[in-house]
Amino acid sequence: MSDKAVIDKSKLPSRHVSVGPKSAPHRSYYYAMGMTEEEINQPLVGVATTWNEAAPCNIALARQAQAAKRGVRDYAGTPREFTTITVTDGIAMGHAGMKASLVSREVIADSIELTMRGHCYDALVGLAGCDKSLPGVMMSMARLNVPSVFMYGGSILPGSFKGKDVTVQDVFEAVGAHAAGNMSDEDLHELECVACPSAGSCGGQFTANTMACVSEAIGLALPGSAGAPAPYESRDEYAYHSGRVVMDLIRNNLRPRDILTRKAFENAATVVAASGGSTNAGLHLPALAAECGIEFDLHDVAEIFKRTPYIADLKPGGKYVAKDLFAVGGVPILMKALMDGGFLHGDCITVTGKTIAENLEDVVFPEDQDVVYKTSAPLSPTGGVVGLRGNLAPEGAIVKVAGMKKLHFTGPARCFDCEEDAFKAVETRDYKEGEVLVIRYEGPKGGPGMREMLATTAALYGQGAGDTVALITDGRFSGATRGFCIGHVGPEAAVGGPIGLLKDGDMITIDAENGDISVDLSEEELAERRKNWKPRETDYQSGSIWKYAQTVGSAEKGAITHPGGKAETHIYADI
Repeated sequence: MSDKAVIDKSKLPSRHVSVGPKSAPHRSYYYAMGMTEEEINQPLVGVATTWNEAAPCNIALARQAQAAKRGVRDYAGTPREFTTITVTDGIAMGHAGMKASLVSREVIADSIELTMRGHCYDALVGLAGCDKSLPGVMMSMARLNVPSVFMYGGSILPGSFKGKDVTVQDVFEAVGAHAAGNMSDEDLHELECVACPSAGSCGGQFTANTMACVSEAIGLALPGSAGAPAPYESRDEYAYHSGRVVMDLIRNNLRPRDILTRKAFENAATVVAASGGSTNAGLHLPALAAECGIEFDLHDVAEIFKRTPYIADLKPGGKYVAKDLFAVGGVPILMKALMDGGFLHGDCITVTGKTIAENLEDVVFPEDQDVVYKTSAPLSPTGGVVGLRGNLAPEGAIVKVAGMKKLHFTGPARCFDCEEDAFKAVETRDYKEGEVLVIRYEGPKGGPGMREMLATTAALYGQGAGDTVALITDGRFSGATRGFCIGHVGPEAAVGGPIGLLKDGDMITIDAENGDISVDLSEEELAERRKNWKPRETDYQSGSIWKYAQTVGSAEKGAITHPGGKAETHIYADI
């Protein structure tokens, strides 16, 4: 049972702005906002959300924040609500706006850090909705290392079109079907009107739901909190208890880096693989690990993917959406199956103060469902996401194989130096079966911003070419992407990586079974081409995207923009 006793603030950050005669000016500001002396004397808890009116992903977060604040207040804390930005991928997709998406992850983490530092808050409850906001909020928790609880805002409900459940993925693919003459104007319009019927993040196992599963698996979120769709009132109950639990964490001095151990990251990668999650987890897990000073790169993630069975039949590779997973018991059911199969570290501590094993002790795996399978009878013996490496990607690449039947592809390269050119070729069907479409200069530095290519991949799929054409890029793919699509190819073209040396017709082989991606060129030929390669300037020579390009590192390490925890000389929580 939670303790409601007064907490000694003598070692908490908020003592700098609320305790003693020197803090009189600071306290005067609190009185100006109607705070009582009792509230000023309690721990100050930041309640950060990514609420905005940009997209349905975030629209319900303001309501949930109020419930979290009640939980903090009822257990002797004083909540201080603030918001940060988001860039919503579904709206940013397919045009230059997507260059802002991955950059927003860093801005979210940085802005929460600065708000917490500037006001000396003692703990953090973070609520996030769309894709980059989840890792961004979790990264700020690890960076600050104050007691923290993460909560996902919840998924959208599925739409219904001609008797079938649909998601925004279906709308993107419908654009390709429409361009190919296989869908009428009327049907496209009807689909776009019904695909997204509520508040919440995209409903398949795309990036938002993948990282929501990670939040539970890694121990930063309450068990079960990732599951309920955004419109469900039960989300408020989880938010309330997130506020309550953060007060327990302050009392027990249990901090994010006590939870975010190497084994916790292995658990998180295991859940991503088992659920057929987004390839973007290959960026976000290394970035979150870097905040803790832990080396956990794309290759570490890929090793876990290789040994983990794929057991959750979720879109885009499978049949079901997040609401269906919630209906059979949510992420704890997926974790229970993995735990029983010996694939999770059960001794990892979580925000509940209990271990993963203790949290799952009373969870019973339901037999009468086909959303999640047991590890003894998986959908496939290895994970839904695969890491690749070879002379075309010495720093690695990543592909989502969940639902794919074909795991090998060899074909001639067809090179494009930006997504727009590739999309135009796809839109006009200016490609041939068997080709490997190469989209380069779209990496973290070269984009800048490492755009997702869902518009292009979905158009291919909508045209029926999802299995007959492969696509590789130094950019990213959406969690909703399906088909033979390889992203995160590194080194990227902008720094002289092999992908930037390719010419039309070069023969490329992709082996997603053995984890190889190679081009049929000798090292001597690649070296000769490198002599003639010249770096390019982007169109972004000022502003935040320029600033990002100056500091961002490789996709292999998570596309991070600062040295991380390993370079720290002090931690904010200890000021």
